Amino acid sequence: MIELSGVTKSFGSNQVLRGIDLRIESNSSMVIIGGSGTGKSVLLKCILGLVAPDGGRILLNGEDVTRAERDAFLARFGMLFQGAALFDSLHVWENVAFRLLRGAQKRPKAEAREIAIEKLRRVGLGPQVADLYPAELSGGMQKRVGLARAIAAEPEIIFFDEPTTGLDPIMAGVINDLIREIVTEMGATAITITHDMTSVRAIADNVAMLHRGKIRWTGPVSELDTTPDPYVQQFIHGRAEGPIEALR
Repeated sequence: MIELSGVTKSFGSNQVLRGIDLRIESNSSMVIIGGSGTGKSVLLKCILGLVAPDGGRILLNGEDVTRAERDAFLARFGMLFQGAALFDSLHVWENVAFRLLRGAQKRPKAEAREIAIEKLRRVGLGPQVADLYPAELSGGMQKRVGLARAIAAEPEIIFFDEPTTGLDPIMAGVINDLIREIVTEMGATAITITHDMTSVRAIADNVAMLHRGKIRWTGPVSELDTTPDPYVQQFIHGRAEGPIEALR
């Protein structure tokens, strides 16, 4: 579904992406791993068209994303942001239905609310939370609301940006299970960036490792532990010694 060829991006003298080649198949879950500052978030922003690459091509179903009509293009995506990124001044249901209340996908308010409550139910939250504000929810509940918002418009492609950051191990496991179930049910294509190796093993079909602006390794999650690539092995085992230089 998504193909990147030779994608580069620099900010001044800082060369973040140095020639990214990556294929993401339809109806699959790709997880991109790598240390902080390796370009994972910039890569997502390039795919979404929020940042223009300096070189290379990004194709979505064979269409150059830089030439796509913006509203129709973005309507194909959903996103779970790191930290949930809910709107404090909106009720929970209004957060979930945000896209459905405006723009090309606008629905009548009553219909949007009904959809929002159904999506909240899908992530394990009852209708009683719909009229609360985000500040009245725990961190885990906020993350579930963010997930409900990501799937509210039935997107073809869903991005997950560090989906378990800040959650305790039990709630992280709940979110991982929900992501896996929802992606499978919807037949969506998922792209996740994370440092959490538990999440990688729970939600990935395929894994790509990004290091110093290039894809070091990509393959099925079943081969992650057995690949001889020293960068992958150092990262997944959290070793201080190896080819990845730790900041001191």
